[in-house]
Amino acid sequence: MLYVKAPAKINLTLDVLYKRPDNFHEVEMVMTTVDLADRICLESREDGVIEIISTDNFVPNDHRNFAYQAARLIKDTYGIGQGVSITIEKEIPIAAGLAGGSSDAAATLKGLNELWNLGLSIDELAALGAKIGSDVSFCVYGGTALATGRGEKIQELPAPPNCWVVLAKPKIGVSTAEVYGGLKVEGLEHPNTKQMIHAIETEDYDLLCASLGNVLETVTFKLHPEVVMLKEQMRRFGADATLMSGSGPTVFGLVDSEARVSRIYNGLRGFCEEVYAVRILGERNTLA
Repeated sequence: MLYVKAPAKINLTLDVLYKRPDNFHEVEMVMTTVDLADRICLESREDGVIEIISTDNFVPNDHRNFAYQAARLIKDTYGIGQGVSITIEKEIPIAAGLAGGSSDAAATLKGLNELWNLGLSIDELAALGAKIGSDVSFCVYGGTALATGRGEKIQELPAPPNCWVVLAKPKIGVSTAEVYGGLKVEGLEHPNTKQMIHAIETEDYDLLCASLGNVLETVTFKLHPEVVMLKEQMRRFGADATLMSGSGPTVFGLVDSEARVSRIYNGLRGFCEEVYAVRILGERNTLA
């Protein structure tokens, strides 16, 4: 039996450059991991079956589950006869823009590599992850990175300046496909990715706050006005900077003062059930 942590990610920037011939969008994103994580328990079994057990009834327990897909991909690619029971203890909200499913898949890839003694490198695991979903490669590496292509090309960055992150998810789910489908690339106000990377490299917290940007906000805000309200409330309660993560609906605020964290947390809890105060992890994962 093996336990693996699967941390959530936030987007410090998310830019869409154009739609590719394969119908994916060419993206440029700076992402970092935060200390909000699912816990994955892997137990090898002799009958060849892949079983998914989750503490959350909304998590699919079949081929739609990214952790299931990760186990199936490893079994098929390397001719593994054994099966595995995968227990997912959910802490990351579902359909939230925090890559919970992708992180579960990444943790499953890394865990099975160890459990079944496959000896794969982290780069080989990230290449497998790219076949499952756009965020899985990043989640294999963790830490902080610039992701390009459809999200699978990963360039490591240093950890951002240390700060608190307050996350709040309204009681709605957002379809990533619907958000990308509603995006008009022409006329977008693009975030300054180079400036964000410079802010991280020079540990300039104020510049990092000024460089946050996510082009998908334009679509999600129209579909779900409550996300705009949540962002405004977070600023009102004292966050230094706020942004929607991924395609939403989770909004996060950056805070460099611990004293303000509880005020923001308690203020948001007044009208939003899922609120978390966590730290940026920022450092790259080890293999398992």
